[in-house]
Amino acid sequence: MITTLLMIATILFLALQLEEKLRVPSPLGLILLSFIAHYAFKQVPVLTGDAEHFATLVIFLLPVLLISDSLELKVADLKEHAWSLLHLAVVSIILSVLTALAISDWLFGEYQLSAAAVIVLFAMVLATDPVSVVSIFSKFELPHRLKILAEGESLLNDATALIAFVFVGLYALGGNEITTGYVLGISAEVILGSVAVGMMVGFLGLMLMKSTHNRFAEMMVLIIAGYGAFEIAEHFYVFLNLLGGHSHLHLSGILAVIFAVITVNHVMMQAVEKEEQRIHEDEAALHSMNQSTPAGLLGKTLGRLRATLAERDRHLRTKEDIQLLALVANTILFIAMAEMIDLKLLWQYKTEILVMFLATTVIRGVMMGLFAAVANRTEKMVDISLRWWSVLTFAGIKGGLSIVMITMIPADFPHLEMFKAVVIGVIMLSTFLYSGALLLIIGRNKEIFRSEKLAEEAHH
Repeated sequence: MITTLLMIATILFLALQLEEKLRVPSPLGLILLSFIAHYAFKQVPVLTGDAEHFATLVIFLLPVLLISDSLELKVADLKEHAWSLLHLAVVSIILSVLTALAISDWLFGEYQLSAAAVIVLFAMVLATDPVSVVSIFSKFELPHRLKILAEGESLLNDATALIAFVFVGLYALGGNEITTGYVLGISAEVILGSVAVGMMVGFLGLMLMKSTHNRFAEMMVLIIAGYGAFEIAEHFYVFLNLLGGHSHLHLSGILAVIFAVITVNHVMMQAVEKEEQRIHEDEAALHSMNQSTPAGLLGKTLGRLRATLAERDRHLRTKEDIQLLALVANTILFIAMAEMIDLKLLWQYKTEILVMFLATTVIRGVMMGLFAAVANRTEKMVDISLRWWSVLTFAGIKGGLSIVMITMIPADFPHLEMFKAVVIGVIMLSTFLYSGALLLIIGRNKEIFRSEKLAEEAHH
């Protein structure tokens, strides 16, 4: 255990140094260092050595990663960009799956994949990783609207991809018939149910939040709300059965976590904004005071100012604590991924991996182009330039959720080995190549992006 702790701390420290000194995104550094450490220790697993245990670890860490990322989403932003995020996170996924079904014989004709198998395969590689996107964006000054589109889409499309994977792909893979009515019905149930569970747990979290002024206790409330929402959503059928129902329905833990945290964070940020306003008022009051001002009034104003500053800083530091926890979780995740990956298997299916990577890259580029065409013709959606299109296209970095999906495929599925290799290979390629592309695109246009950000701030 001490060796494991030392490895996690060392890899995280070195990754942060690479990020600070050389501007290497932390997920990229974590993957590189994890592979180096794994092979330096002669491939002895420190955390886990197989896909099943890795999936268990990902599920354990996933809520804290979602909590951290969800803290960046504001209700006002969701309202302002609702149509854009709906298109990116839902419409684009649906169209991508339909495109995959149309070209699957051309891509993987020798495997004779069924429609269900195609949906399962492509749903796994359509789920993106918000951690990598946030890490890269944090290095640059970007327009707020662009960040919301890219980061919000990365966070929300995981839920859509998972619904397509579980309730459509795996459902059909089990021999069940898929109809338009079934897809619409189950999607509505899962989405609305997950959002309702998340908001309900979020309101319970708010009740706990109001009972404490301790920032560590606040952090625990966020963790309880996030993990509680995830567990309730994933085991929703238990509650239905307790009420006398006979259902196997489980909701989307991802969506539930997102909306639970957004609910809690919304009230926290409202408190921060009120505290900021009080600070400005107290500072103005202090400036207006003169030597004849009674000492008692001056002391009272200073005391109120100090208390308000402490309250605001507590809320903001709670977010920082969660981000640190998520960073550690992400380090553990990448170390475990390095231990699980079989390089011989990846090489065996190198052609399939490359075909899938190129196909998904082209499909994503087309979907982002379609989004830009729609957005530029719709008043309620933000205009998308060629620069923004390129950023959105390469913001589709894949993550650990895809590997969790692999473990959900039946063990007797004939193409399981190929699917496993393809998904892991695409994750690796997208992490390195997409990250490099994003750094190049944003770096070359950083002055333009900075001017867009300043113009955006001046407008608001």
